[in-house]
Order: sequence, then C-alpha cells, then structure tokens
Amino acid sequence: MSDRSMHEPQLLRVPFLSTATGATREYLLYLPRGYGDDPARRWPVILFLHGGGERGDGLADLDYVLYHGPLGEAWIRGRDLPFVMIAPQLPVFGMDWQLEGRDATPKPERRSGAPGPRPERPRPPQPMQRASDPAPAEYGITEAWGDEGFPDGWHRCHADLIGMIDTVLRDYRTDPDRVYLTGLSYGGNGTWTLATRFPDRWAAIAPICGDTNPAAVGVLAERQLPIWIFHGGRDNVIKPEWIYDVANALEEAGHKSVRLTIHEDLGHDCWSRVYAGSDLYDWFLDPARP
Repeated sequence: MSDRSMHEPQLLRVPFLSTATGATREYLLYLPRGYGDDPARRWPVILFLHGGGERGDGLADLDYVLYHGPLGEAWIRGRDLPFVMIAPQLPVFGMDWQLEGRDATPKPERRSGAPGPRPERPRPPQPMQRASDPAPAEYGITEAWGDEGFPDGWHRCHADLIGMIDTVLRDYRTDPDRVYLTGLSYGGNGTWTLATRFPDRWAAIAPICGDTNPAAVGVLAERQLPIWIFHGGRDNVIKPEWIYDVANALEEAGHKSVRLTIHEDLGHDCWSRVYAGSDLYDWFLDPARP
C-alpha cells in the first residue's frame, strides 16, 4: 500500500476470490478524511452488511451497497465519520425476487457540495401497538435453526467476510481492538450470525431490524460483547416481538448490558434514522461503552 498522504476520503474497490461463489468479486473499502496523515494513527473499522434488496454480482452492481448505512452516510452524504469501512455485497443466491424494480432506480452517486435534505419517509399506516406473534417457521427461527441465518443470507459468506477483515487489518492502518459490526434487515440477521460464529472478533455490534435464533446468542453473553439492538415498533417484516425474545435470551444467559432501542413510530426501515444520527457512531467510539 502506498504511504502517500491521503487527506480526503477515498473509496476503493478491493478484488477477492469468493469462497461463497467461486468467482472474483469486489468489496468497497472507505478510507476516512485524514487517513494516512499520521502513520502512527490506527483507525477503527466498521464492517457493514446491507439488506436483501442490495444483493448483486459484486462488480457492476456493487454501488447499490451505498444506498444505506454508514458508508452511504460518509461517501454519498459527505459526513466525516472517522472509521475505515468495509462494505461487501451479498450474492443473489437465486433470490432474484428481492431485486424486483431495482433496475428502475439509479445507482447512488457522491454528492458535490453540501448534501440536500433527506427524503421524507412516510410513517407506516398501522397503529403503534404490540401483540404476541411467534416468529414464522419460514424464517427458521426455531431451536433447530442453529447458527444459520435467513435463507441464502450472509451466513453463506462467513469465510469471505472474515477474510476481508483480516486483509484490511493487515494492509491498512487499523486497530484490531476496535472492529465493529453492523447491518440492516438481512444484514441485521447477518450481524447476529457472524457475531455468534466469531464472537471474539468484534469490539461491539449493532444489528438493525434483523432477528436471530434466541437459542444461539448465549456465546455473546459469555463474551459480554457490547450489543445495541435497533428495531421499528411498526415493523411488519421482522416484528419487534421477536427481537424481545432475543434480548431476553441474552439477559437470561447472563449478558449484563444489552441495549435495545425500539423506534415505535417506524416500520421495517428504522435504519435510515439510526445511521443518519450520531448516537451509534459515538457509542462505537466511546471507551466507556457499554
């Protein structure tokens, strides 16, 4: 890697041979403003896992990963977020139905100058109420699920994801003790499955509107891994009742500091508000966390 000074943010495309697909793919790597100015500085790292609608070939489709999440906040909206960020793309794995209508949507582009106002997102029509509703069998949220995730989800890419982390920690000025994991929807579930499979790799995790098997999270309690869960109270896709089961399972297993924030007025898309704010990034960087 070049030692030249890199004052402005950079967005790189890093090629790799995927063990999940057997094909060459790329992932996005963001280097923040000021990276490289101080050779002794070690930067924290965020691994971001997108939702099902941003799947693709990891090449021509890769920019769809910029639609949501911390990398979109930094690169598209120009926010100064002091993290090295890794953003891979989930292969389609035959889940083409998740991409219906996407071709009519232009790929996101970096804004010049100050970003404009954020698009307004209408509130879901359903009332803010809670009812007991068991998780459906088709999501596999049962004792038999093990540490697998949503169908054809991020659990199929674990080896690729850990390889990306190892490559970035080796080749860039990063802090191996400050590696954070977050994702939304399918990526929220991917956050859970990757964390439970590799609990010692993360300084903290933040799954957003993604459920998991409550029986699989005991290892996170043993590690006392800092966790901040976000969910929408009107979410009809991954219902908030289900994530309460996960949070309670963590506490029953001995986790002492589970954070759970329910945005009662929001539906499945609670990630736009979470990533647009500062609380999550401040929490990641807080040495006194959790």
